[in-house]
Amino acid sequence: MTWSPFSYIVINLARQIRAREVTFSGVNSTLPMLACLLAKRAYDFHFTWINVAGGVEPQPVKIPHSSSDPGIVAGSAGIFANQDFYDLCARGGIGLVYLGCAQIDAEGRTNVSTIGPHDKPKVRLPGGGGAAVMLPTAQRVATWRTEHSPRALVEKLDFVTAAGNLAALVTPRAVFQRTTGRFRLESWHPDARLEEIIERTGFAFDAAGATPTALPTAGELSALREIDADGAFEREAAID
Repeated sequence: MTWSPFSYIVINLARQIRAREVTFSGVNSTLPMLACLLAKRAYDFHFTWINVAGGVEPQPVKIPHSSSDPGIVAGSAGIFANQDFYDLCARGGIGLVYLGCAQIDAEGRTNVSTIGPHDKPKVRLPGGGGAAVMLPTAQRVATWRTEHSPRALVEKLDFVTAAGNLAALVTPRAVFQRTTGRFRLESWHPDARLEEIIERTGFAFDAAGATPTALPTAGELSALREIDADGAFEREAAID
């Protein structure tokens, strides 16, 4: 039982979910979508899952490759409009929200707006969407990057799109938690070296108490095989 970069991200995102909480996965969030589906199969506690397509506790017949595909709402107990889950989050009703980012800094602020100067960007990104509402109002937010590099984990953002309750960051190499002002290293991929994590991270972090990440359980691996039986999601993710 070992980690692949794909299984490392999906399973460690799933491990952020707590019993009896409401969990939300957003747009362009295939890996968190898979994490929620995995948690439903692998863990012996209940949580309520809402997705950006509006599904409440969906049971899809076929898992789509887009987290916004209408197929992901199949079997739902109810359908939420966008304003419904934004309102629920603003009222403190969502325990965990998965939100993506292009850049993230040590204080849990994210950039999904521009790379380079705002007036003359190298790349113009889609913008905050619901992040500006949900990042400061969700009880906790988890994000992920499929690369672990100083260009994604940065000391200074090119643009601050949103800030607030960012609690967890998962990459193919490490898991960070933020319980005070800055991220601390919780654990790292057993095949990586701590020195590598430090070298690949653009911001300084506390590594005291960090350990190699616990290997995936038989239940987690079984659930992931069920979700991605032919390996199509893993090949599509193409995580190094």
